[in-house]
Amino acid sequence: MPDVLTRIEGGIGRITLNRPRSLNALTLEMVQVIHAALEGWETDPAVRFVVIDGAGERGFCAGGDIRAVYEASRSGALSENESFFRAEYRLNGYIARFRKPYVALMDGLVMGGGVGLSAHGSHRIVTERSKVAMPETGIGFFPDIGATWLLSRAHSELGTHMALTGEVVGAADAIQAGLADLHVPSEKLPGLMEALRECGATGLDACLQTFSTPAQPGLFAAGQDWISACFPGDNVERIIAALAQHADPAASKTAEVVRRKSPSSLRITLSALRTAASLGSLDECLDREFRMAVVRTHQHDFMEGVRAAVVDKDRNPRWVPATLAEVSDDDVAAFFKAAEGSPALWS
Repeated sequence: MPDVLTRIEGGIGRITLNRPRSLNALTLEMVQVIHAALEGWETDPAVRFVVIDGAGERGFCAGGDIRAVYEASRSGALSENESFFRAEYRLNGYIARFRKPYVALMDGLVMGGGVGLSAHGSHRIVTERSKVAMPETGIGFFPDIGATWLLSRAHSELGTHMALTGEVVGAADAIQAGLADLHVPSEKLPGLMEALRECGATGLDACLQTFSTPAQPGLFAAGQDWISACFPGDNVERIIAALAQHADPAASKTAEVVRRKSPSSLRITLSALRTAASLGSLDECLDREFRMAVVRTHQHDFMEGVRAAVVDKDRNPRWVPATLAEVSDDDVAAFFKAAEGSPALWS
């Protein structure tokens, strides 16, 4: 069976990610198939709108096939990673510009590249099984796929929380952070698909609203006060200190979560978030993230983070530098300077 299933059903362009054993993790070929299908359907009068989902019940998409990126970096195949990220980020931008409704059914795990396939769409549907995260600081990387653009625009520092902690959030949190629009119970998804086949593009919003229900409150509802109080600013050390000193036990636990991430990734991520607002468009942000990815995937902390999390699975990464105090402003500036010298995404 193909890793991506594409077909037209009742005027709907259907895309199903079909690697359930790998939690539908994205490969270059999958990205290319999705992009080609969207380009064909955008001008096809037989297609009213697009629906994308994932095979299996465990996840919509766990992100890019990070082990393949690791192996390419390990072997020195720089062009392979560059080709993957170029195709992926161009697809993210295309989804955001897509001229027909694009409905993402974000059921199950939605991480990294899975957020890129869904959160840039026009209609983002989560369920009670949705587990949404940008976990990149835990593998020595940074939130990419346009995430620094999206998360920098989340209100009350919810995006900063997601970016630095990498923690999984549920349906209500994803909606509150601006990564999703509506909650539909998973048991209603088959009925929703049947209804979508009957409705026209002009009736899409009403159809989705008919099946939507309020999501159960999540982390952000309970922690809004300490999140908005502790995560402002452009200094990771001060954020951790504020969390550790806060009276809410959830805040101090979060301080410990952040401390375990790659120190250099934390500094790079926060800098990218705080400067994303000055970029003129999502495309500009994707271009910067592309240049950053080309550099970062060949640095120590990315290789070590993936080794510890995916390859050896010992969950004991040895970060270099090992502490935030050892990551200077000059180090961060040097990283972004190197990224500026990398190839452009849209060239």
